[in-house]
Amino acid sequence: MTRKANLPAWLLGAATSVTLFLSGCGVLPGMEKSDDKSPPAGKSGPAPATSSGKAGVFGGVKLPPPETPRTWADARQQAARRMLAANPDMTYMTKTPDILLAIPVMTIELNGDGSIRDISVMRYPSQARDTVNLAIQAIRRAAPFGNVSHLPKPWKFNETFLFNDDRKFKPMTLDKR
Repeated sequence: MTRKANLPAWLLGAATSVTLFLSGCGVLPGMEKSDDKSPPAGKSGPAPATSSGKAGVFGGVKLPPPETPRTWADARQQAARRMLAANPDMTYMTKTPDILLAIPVMTIELNGDGSIRDISVMRYPSQARDTVNLAIQAIRRAAPFGNVSHLPKPWKFNETFLFNDDRKFKPMTLDKR
C-alpha cells in the first residue's frame, strides 16, 4: 500500500519545471572535472610545450606575459582576450548568431600565479558535445591568466563559450549584444 504525499500543486509544478529545465540543459549532477596532472579520458592534457620545452607558443601564436588584474572583472576580460589571441583559427568576433550550435559553460580555477589549477564543466551542451573539449583546449592555450593572489578567494571564474555552426567560439564575456 502506497501513501500519497499531500504536496501543494505549485510545489509539484515547480519541481517538474526544474527537472525538465535541467534535463534540457544537459546539466550533469557529477560535473566532470579536469586536472592538470592527470586528465580524465577524453580531456586535453597539459598545455603543449614548444621545441624549447616551454609552454606559451601554440600554433605559431606567442602570447605576451599576462598583466596582473586589479579585479575579478579585469581577470575575466583578460582571460577572454587571451583565449581569442591564443586561438585565432577557432574564434569569431562578429555578431553572435541567433541560434548557436553549442553553449558549454566552464569554471576555471586558478593558482595564485594565474596558472590553471582545475577546469570544471558546469554545463554540457545537448548537441556538439565535442565543443567541451575544444573549450578546454582553448583555455589551456591561453594560460596563464596573470597573478591573482591579491584577489579574493576562491580564485576561479566562469566562462560561457558561444559556438557557431563552424565550431568557432566567442567567450560570452566579450559578447556585446
